[in-house]
Amino acid sequence: MSTYNPREPRRRPHEWRRSPEKRQPRPRPIGDRCNPLCPFFRCQKRALRIVTEQYKGRPIKVAMCAWIGDKCIGASCRFAFCEKRAMLPDGRCALAVKAKRGKEFEEELMEMEREFGFDEGF
Repeated sequence: MSTYNPREPRRRPHEWRRSPEKRQPRPRPIGDRCNPLCPFFRCQKRALRIVTEQYKGRPIKVAMCAWIGDKCIGASCRFAFCEKRAMLPDGRCALAVKAKRGKEFEEELMEMEREFGFDEGF
């Protein structure tokens, strides 16, 4: 006997049981530059298309502009914007710059501790 009942809802895969924080999209800058493959990158003309192309036998995602029919030029396009309002005028991602700045600040503090010997008791 089978336990399958077509009237019962299908069970969800274990991936859906993750916490809501893990399911949220994250920004994906390249270095500190905005990336057209980021989930928050948008086009005002609604011309951004993500296409899968083959490179050396492997599939890679490429951002294409349906308006001009060529690859997306990213942050230098006049119609590009960030949904999180994190794109700076020079094309950098403010979220990436903020994260990078936080790491630099912590490294600077550690260097000052070593230099002045703050780790020893007063």
